[in-house]
Amino acid sequence: MRYRKPHITDFRFSKVGNGHYRVTYFSPVTGKNWTRTINDMTLIDDTKNAEQPRMDRLMDLKRTIKF
Repeated sequence: MRYRKPHITDFRFSKVGNGHYRVTYFSPVTGKNWTRTINDMTLIDDTKNAEQPRMDRLMDLKRTIKF
């Protein structure tokens, strides 16, 4: 299995309430997806709302969703 670093396009964000986002991660390698409701707005701001999201924050978001 090959590995690819996550891109912001691998994530889908939908607002579900005040300070809550339902985030889905689509794995381009396996074709699977994972969904979790995230209430950590600093993580959302550093990924969804950033012009150039940093790789470490994308990895944090991916880990939060998958595990």
